[in-house]
Amino acid sequence: MVGYDPNSQGTSLSAVEIAAAGSASGLVTRTLISPFDVLKIRFQLQIEQLCSRNPQAKYYGIWQAICQIWGEEGPKAFWKGHVPAQFLSVGYGAVQFVSFEFLTKLVHHGTSYDARNFGVHFVCGGMAACAATVTVQPLDTLRTRMAAQGEPKIYRNLRHAVISMYQGEGPLTFYRGLSPTLIAIVPYAGLQFSLYNFLQRLYGWIVPGGGSKTGSVKNFVCGSCAGVISKTLTYPFDLFKKRLQVGGFEQARATFGQVRTYSGLMDCARQIVQDEGARGFFKGLSPSLLKAAFSTGFTFFWYELFCRLMHTLKEANNSKREKD
Repeated sequence: MVGYDPNSQGTSLSAVEIAAAGSASGLVTRTLISPFDVLKIRFQLQIEQLCSRNPQAKYYGIWQAICQIWGEEGPKAFWKGHVPAQFLSVGYGAVQFVSFEFLTKLVHHGTSYDARNFGVHFVCGGMAACAATVTVQPLDTLRTRMAAQGEPKIYRNLRHAVISMYQGEGPLTFYRGLSPTLIAIVPYAGLQFSLYNFLQRLYGWIVPGGGSKTGSVKNFVCGSCAGVISKTLTYPFDLFKKRLQVGGFEQARATFGQVRTYSGLMDCARQIVQDEGARGFFKGLSPSLLKAAFSTGFTFFWYELFCRLMHTLKEANNSKREKD
């Protein structure tokens, strides 16, 4: 149901309904995975080596970081930046799934390629994610800033963050980290969609005749595997994005350890290699993979579920009209 299916016999959903399903999927998923996101961001922004033997390292393990954040900032800290993150997820989900549906349908009817082809899903998934990323990038920057700050807070709330950033750094600050994001998002999202489609077919071959009883499990498992593989292959660019997004925000990072200022993507990569070594490109990978597994799995799970619900409602309404 993800993407255009020429063999579908059911009632097709409109763009508004697809957007609603994508938004609802993003909203529910974001609520569930927010703590993993906060952990990932904290690890990515730490200059010091993630090692218990390093006395300067504030965080060095998932459980240690959880206890540290809970003790210093309280349980609410795991949902820091949740408001802009929810706007981000709702907007991203709507734009991404509507664009993907439109592009796969366009390819199927406008070219000789099958809309369910691995390559078609890869290209259309990457393009759809680019459109969604440009749309919601300011919200992503706000989310990163608010999740990265410790106590006392620099930004009291979302409104204060928007005003402070706009007045102090200008409108372009909301698009910090856009370059590595766009470079990474094409293979990342492309692999998500194409691998999800491939893994669903593989799952159907391994577990034949599962039907609707195992459909939800299949969607979650295939989505999780697709998310983990995609995130591992494109992870360094996600780290670059986070480092660039907190540029000009160094005062809020003072209590977390060393801070760095980067002039751009290449300078960021160069400094990381010099100061942290090649392993620095994969800081925060563990919580990021946990997040990717749950995030992608739940995204496809909830999206398919909401689409099925709307399909059922539309067909029921159509049947009722025919009887009347």
